[in-house]
Amino acid sequence: MTSMVRGAVDNLANSRGRSMEHLLIGLGVTAGAVLGSAVIARLNAPTSDTPKRRGERDVVDPPSSAPRLHAFSIIWPPLFLALIVSGLRIWNAPRSPARTQALTLWGVVQALNALWMALGPRKLGGQLATAVTSLGTSAAYVWRARQVDASAAKMVAPYVGWIGLANVLTEELWRKDAAKPTIH
Repeated sequence: MTSMVRGAVDNLANSRGRSMEHLLIGLGVTAGAVLGSAVIARLNAPTSDTPKRRGERDVVDPPSSAPRLHAFSIIWPPLFLALIVSGLRIWNAPRSPARTQALTLWGVVQALNALWMALGPRKLGGQLATAVTSLGTSAAYVWRARQVDASAAKMVAPYVGWIGLANVLTEELWRKDAAKPTIH
């Protein structure tokens, strides 16, 4: 039974031949990075407990093409899980320059996610710049990850699509906000 479980973990995490310590460190690093950006997003999300943030979000009219707010709570968890498993698979791949580059790009994607979420709706220009950078970096990660572990790259393809949609929505918000007359 134990060997069946380890075999299943090795298949999922691309960890065949890796020590349990290496696997757990990789899981801690990847889950910690993804969950860190999720926490930053949560801390900056409008809730009934944070009326100021809700008011900031309400200042910006969302585009009609934007998904409903509850859609985000359905979409993000599987995307975060895919990011964790993809990063873990690259972490467990044999050492190589391509692996190092893929891990670096993966880390930059997580940092950009955190920055994007931390900027908030009042800084739409910064959000748009971060969104565009995030999309390009995510695509570069998929390209480099494919050279290391094709399954890891396939896992995050939906994430790149979602980030592409988020770029469109952020750009629409930025345009709407820029078109508003300023009151002094």
